[in-house]
This record gives sequence, structure tokens and C-alpha cells, in this order.
Amino acid sequence: MKRILLKLSGEALAGPKKTGFDEETVRGVALQVKELIADGFQVGIVTGGGNFWRGRTSENLDRTKADQIGMLATVMNCIYVSEIFRSVGLGTSVMTPFVCGAFTELFSKDRAVECLNQGKVVFFAGGTGHPYFSTDTGVVLRAVEVEADVILLAKSIDGVYDADPAVNPAAKKYDEITIEDVVAQNLQVMDMTASILARDNRMPMWVFGLNEKDSIVNAVKGEFHGTKVTV
Repeated sequence: MKRILLKLSGEALAGPKKTGFDEETVRGVALQVKELIADGFQVGIVTGGGNFWRGRTSENLDRTKADQIGMLATVMNCIYVSEIFRSVGLGTSVMTPFVCGAFTELFSKDRAVECLNQGKVVFFAGGTGHPYFSTDTGVVLRAVEVEADVILLAKSIDGVYDADPAVNPAAKKYDEITIEDVVAQNLQVMDMTASILARDNRMPMWVFGLNEKDSIVNAVKGEFHGTKVTV
């Protein structure tokens, strides 16, 4: 395993504040990624936007426009997180599937792979660039495009369960589950479009809690306490 695509939820970026940014949380992620880069791993990152925008909030708001607002929320997140990464000595590039002036680079596979090979952390912002597709679909799409070895899903929950543990205290956590079973049981690892894309392209995913100390480094180096979604 060499090339990793890390998905950070917007809520995870907000830390205990639940909204906006928590610099201490993001800096902790940056230091973990810096350790991985030093060990020769290549890291791409996709962020969600839920710390700013949770989707359509009113019948008066067009779904396409609501999704565009969400895409811009992920651009803000990636620019912010990229700067915190730079503050700890990492090189970064923020790429979007649409033009954002001088704020970002326009995504291309060749340029992204070039940056990864140079040891830069590449942030894939703006989702797929189209409405009706989530950042879940965006992370699988980018992982497939840049030929990542695995997707790491750093969430506020520590793995995949057969029910929502916040609602059902008796929910069972899986140590390992196939992507076929995720799709068949409609488990909420990702949305269904993303899960099917991962299944069809044989892209494994490791799901774990970001709040656990050194969880990203531990996941990559074998001390994994989450759920492995296999292909």
C-alpha cells in the first residue's frame, strides 16, 4: 500500500465545536499525515462540507443550487486544511473540477499524480463538480482516477455497524465486511452511488474514528480498530 485517499468529514474538522473549524483537530491530522509522507506514503484528501452546509434547507431553494453551495463549502474546507498542513511543513495542492480563479488548480489526473509523486498532499475539493453527487461519490471517483490503493474514511463514528449506534445501543460493529454486503444490506458507510462505484472498481475502504489518538497513522501501520470494507 502506497497511495492513500483520506476522506475527512466536515463534522470531524469542526471537532467539539460542531461547526466551522477546530484548528487543534486539523493540526493533529496534519501531523499524522506528515508522518505518513515521511514514511513514503502518498496522500490525497477529500473533505466533506457538513461543518458549513448540510444540503437543501428549504423548499424555496433549488436542489442544484443547494448542492453547489455544498461544493463551495468543501473548497473552503480544503483551502483551510491545506494551510494548516503547510504550517507544519507539508507541500500541498488544492484541486477542483471547476475553475476557482487563482484559489485552486483545475483537476487533472496527470497533474494530481505528478503532485503525489512529488510528496505533496493533494486536496480534491468541489466533489465531482456536479449536483446530485455527494462527496462520498467524489472520494471514490478520485481514488479510482488516481489509482489509490485504499480509501480511509475518518468519521465521527469508529466503524461500520448493522444499525445506528446512536439510536440502538445494541448495534453490532463489524471488524470486516465485504462491499457486496454493504450494498445488499444498504449499510450507511457511504451513499449507495459511492458504494456501488467502489464495488464495481474494487476499491477497498477502511472506516474508523478520527477522534481516536493517532487513528490515521495507526490505521495505515496496522493498529487498526475500525472496519475494513473489502472487495
